[in-house]
Amino acid sequence: MTRVRKLKLTQLSLLIIGLLIVFFTYFEKERSDQKKIISRAEQEVINVKLKKYSDENNVFYNIQYTGIDLEGNRYTIKSEEAVNSSNNTKIVNMKKVQATFYFKDNTVLNVFSKSGIYNNKTLDMVFNEDVKAFYENTELFAEKAEFSNSGSFLSISKDVKVNDPKGTMFADKLLFDIKKKTLDIASFDNKKVNTIVKYK
Repeated sequence: MTRVRKLKLTQLSLLIIGLLIVFFTYFEKERSDQKKIISRAEQEVINVKLKKYSDENNVFYNIQYTGIDLEGNRYTIKSEEAVNSSNNTKIVNMKKVQATFYFKDNTVLNVFSKSGIYNNKTLDMVFNEDVKAFYENTELFAEKAEFSNSGSFLSISKDVKVNDPKGTMFADKLLFDIKKKTLDIASFDNKKVNTIVKYK
């Protein structure tokens, strides 16, 4: 074998060895990067971002449900923002809620609250935070109100105040029976119902 041929063979061998070293170095680095374990803190950050992304994609704006309760009264319930519960698809969590009940005697009840829950199967509703209700000439203020479709009642509780042309009343709980059209007033811890009556 001539010297020139040996030199070319040596150069070719060195080139092949160099290429193999570069290839395996890069390939092993890529594999080690893929095997890198994510720390627990990083995993929690990723989970929070995924949950936020999932919740944001489950938010509905300016929604409205309409229906008829078991007594045949029509109603609508609106919300500026709503989210389906991840645990129960029948439950809708709402913000800035407005509900209107159209009774068969042609009277109308309007209820407003900062937040609420609507069950789109049972048609039950819960109103929370800064609840305001208007029925004919009567205004009602409270922190919680519940409409039970199956029980056919409206329950109002927590710091209840009623303004009526006949006077003002403070109570712990009011229970309005839609079927019988009766109102029960309750007070807890042996407190008395505070009422201011206007006389002409």
